[in-house]
Amino acid sequence: MRTTEHYFEVPLDHADPEGETITVFAREYVSADHTEEQAQELPWLLFLQGGPGGRGNRFPSLGGWSKAAAKDFRILMLDQRGTGLSSPADRHTLPLRGSDRDQAEYLTHFRADSIVADAEAIRRTLGAAPWTIYGQSYGGFCALTYLSFAPEGLREVLITGGLAPLTGPADRVYQATFRRVAARNAEYFGWYPEDRETVNRIARHLRETPEVLPDGSPLTVERFQMVGSFLGGNTRVDALHHLLEDAFTATPDGDRLSDTFLEQVRGLVTRAANPLYALMHESIYGQGEATDWAALRVLQDHPEFRPDVPAPLLTGEMVYPWYFEQDPALEPLRAVAALLAEKDDWAPLYDLDRLAATTVPVAAAVYTDDIYVDRDLSLETARAVRGLQVWETDEFHHDGIADDGEAIFGRLLGMARAHTA
Repeated sequence: MRTTEHYFEVPLDHADPEGETITVFAREYVSADHTEEQAQELPWLLFLQGGPGGRGNRFPSLGGWSKAAAKDFRILMLDQRGTGLSSPADRHTLPLRGSDRDQAEYLTHFRADSIVADAEAIRRTLGAAPWTIYGQSYGGFCALTYLSFAPEGLREVLITGGLAPLTGPADRVYQATFRRVAARNAEYFGWYPEDRETVNRIARHLRETPEVLPDGSPLTVERFQMVGSFLGGNTRVDALHHLLEDAFTATPDGDRLSDTFLEQVRGLVTRAANPLYALMHESIYGQGEATDWAALRVLQDHPEFRPDVPAPLLTGEMVYPWYFEQDPALEPLRAVAALLAEKDDWAPLYDLDRLAATTVPVAAAVYTDDIYVDRDLSLETARAVRGLQVWETDEFHHDGIADDGEAIFGRLLGMARAHTA
């Protein structure tokens, strides 16, 4: 493959185009099967990755969906604003903005509406015709915002595991996903019944014995429960069993959690690499009202997830206030997170009338048992978008494109193209 790095200057606030600017980075990927001259004639495909707060994928080589896409497209991999090389926002850079309130105000410009405005500015700078966009997970949320506010920039839209709820409070998202995560726990412990006792044993141990992760931060029961992120995978779920199988080691002071286990857990429970995920996660559901730590509120209706019960369930992607007390990468941003949770005047992220009248071809994969983006809410959204074609499957989970991305991409593109044939 060949790559080209692009840096763009865009307004911090697109409503004030003459005001402050930030940098947005994107990397172009082209298959070496195309000559440079041929590549210049290829249409663009913009990939919008999951998150929020995740930088664009760094491909060591083309494979899976990117290999399939590179046959016919120039791929543009965007570092969404605040991530990667795009004016990163984290515990080091945010204090440069000033007070906690100044930092929170700055971050109000880091949602899907701003990401879409960045993408349109980039498309125009590149001189590109309406392009194809491919949104995975949160990238699909952004794709729906794109369809709402800048459909003129779109040729076709592909979405995997990313049909966001268009209305309603964040609470109903977590009411649905807590049930999905509970069912996935039951399925997992049915496959590995010995792991049920291992999880219980680790929880008991952490209540009685302080354990510290390699970064010096505490490993609490609630942080340990975050290893449930593995449950959102199709084949990756088995990696949870491999994590748990050597959790304990013998020491002169009795059994303790092993260094191997603690090092792996550290990588799963810190948001050092993507602090915007924790800061902005609930805001992606915020429209006209405060999210106010919705996952924590809904948790009260699902006591099986509480860290103090004898057999706690493992959790999904929910974000809680204690993230900002126990993660060193987030602790300096605790007050900022609280201000964002209190914000009650979030602008709309979707235009329901434009979605109901869109003529842009849209094809979406909906995963029946997805624990992160609920199937029922996804189908509700699909019905609200004119002409949106759904491929529902129980063969994959949320990370389906990591398992068979080439086939999934090909199927969705075929569906979108058939819509216009």
